[in-house]
Amino acid sequence: MGVVGAGAVGGALAALLARGGHDVAVAARGETLAAIRADGILLSGKWGEYRAAVACGPLLAIAPDLAIVATKAADAMAAAADNARFLTGIPVAVVQNGLDAIDGTRRVIPDSTLIGGLAVFAASLIAPGQMMITTAGPIYLGIEKGDRERRDRDRDRGNTDAAGLELAASILGAVLPVVTVADFRAAQWTKLVVNQVNALPAITGWSAQRVIGDRRLRYAMTTSMQETVRIGHASGIRFASLQGLADRTLRLFAAIPAGLGQALPALMSARMGSVPNPGSTLQSVRRGQLTEIDALNGAVVRAAAAAGVSAPVNAALTAMVHEVERTGRFLTVDEIVARLG
Repeated sequence: MGVVGAGAVGGALAALLARGGHDVAVAARGETLAAIRADGILLSGKWGEYRAAVACGPLLAIAPDLAIVATKAADAMAAAADNARFLTGIPVAVVQNGLDAIDGTRRVIPDSTLIGGLAVFAASLIAPGQMMITTAGPIYLGIEKGDRERRDRDRDRGNTDAAGLELAASILGAVLPVVTVADFRAAQWTKLVVNQVNALPAITGWSAQRVIGDRRLRYAMTTSMQETVRIGHASGIRFASLQGLADRTLRLFAAIPAGLGQALPALMSARMGSVPNPGSTLQSVRRGQLTEIDALNGAVVRAAAAAGVSAPVNAALTAMVHEVERTGRFLTVDEIVARLG
């Protein structure tokens, strides 16, 4: 197996595959590469503790049976291009947040079978090469409808999306819970609603649970989630079922007053448990790295513009995360509420 990117999600998947008996090769850079070469990958948390010995280099060295690209969304295309020699013509699961990762990856490895992946488990990067699972959950796998139609017209290549999806589900399903979805684009939109838990922790420096525990911030998160649902529907999306959310549920959620809608983020917080969940965006801020905010709240803003509507809450949250990235200063609750109007 090959894993490109050994951050919280990629490192966790690599460790799980190694624990499941697979030979795993990881492509990583910098401190992460050095740490994994020296001590392997240490996985801890909800799925137990395991130290995985894996091959690791700046690039993959062989063509695996299945590859996983699990970098940040903004880095996926470059990472796939760097490793294109060993990714071309094989099934590649692109495990990313946002809406654009598959399209970007396809540009550099057009002859590969691309499977979309959404990690619903919560993983925190404790240190280079060390990942903690703070909330257990499945990985969702699927293909976009357009991809399926394109591959169905070209079955003589023998490397169809359906076969790739079956392989990925079989391999990953042996080491963690897997859910396959009929329309991956719809599942990406549902995950985009879930990922609204990321922006406010990055802006405040608080865990997701602490943010949701604050009445004013919980209200702000609710309005951003409701806005995301409305933009999805304006874009012609019928939300897929994911983490107990489905299109009918989300339509009702978007239509009720935000005061009542706060029950949804409160439920999400309860599911996270007691271990503080910083979210991937705050983890990037703490490491001094650029965040995925443009692939999360920023994606909602772009979709709104394409649909001829606006997304003022998501636009404001995106701008505030960029401010924190630029200045290194977290914002107070009063500042956040004032900027959201």
